[in-house]
Parts: sequence; structure tokens; C-alpha cells
Amino acid sequence: MAHGQERAEANLTYNGALVLQAMVQGHPYGFEIMRAARLPSGTVYPLLRRLEAAGLVASRWENPGKAQGEGRPPRRYYEPTPAGHAALAEARERVLAQQALFEGATPKAAGGEG
Repeated sequence: MAHGQERAEANLTYNGALVLQAMVQGHPYGFEIMRAARLPSGTVYPLLRRLEAAGLVASRWENPGKAQGEGRPPRRYYEPTPAGHAALAEARERVLAQQALFEGATPKAAGGEG
């Protein structure tokens, strides 16, 4: 794995993981990713560009004829690369470990030992 990809995996943000997860769950283009991840366009589109530049996502434009037939602009479809899948798996582990802090956690008394 290239040094840049290792760094990209280690620096995958929570929102980046949400975007990758949305793709894995079958939301392949911007608007669908925004809706699934519940993130605004100003977050999703810059993230998609960064994920693609980091080699975690690949994209392709749909056939313009199909879009024209449906009376809309062509969509750009995104999918995680193998490095993107690896980064997502690592992010899932982090999120689950962090979530465990909230599940079953009891408040500690002020000044008490943990």
C-alpha cells in the first residue's frame, strides 16, 4: 500500500466513513449519498473529491443519453476502491469501540476514581 493511502486510511474522518458506508449500502451518487448520510452538499461533494484523490473512491459519469431521457443532468457514480473498503473497515472498528464507551457507561462520581 502506498504511503499516501496508509495516511488516508488513518485520517478517515467520521463524515468520510459515513459517505463510504452510504456507498457500500447502495447509494452511489451525490444526492443519494447526502440523503443516506444525512450530510449537506457542502460536506459531501468536497469529501467525495478528497476521497477520490486519496484513492479511496473511484467515480464514473453515467451515460448522458440516459440522463437526458429522464430530463436531468448526468450523475457521477462513486464506489469505494479496495483501499476504501479497508479504510471503512478500520473506521467501523473505531466507531464501535467509541460507541462502547456510551453503552453501559455509568457516570463517575466527581473526584472519584474510575
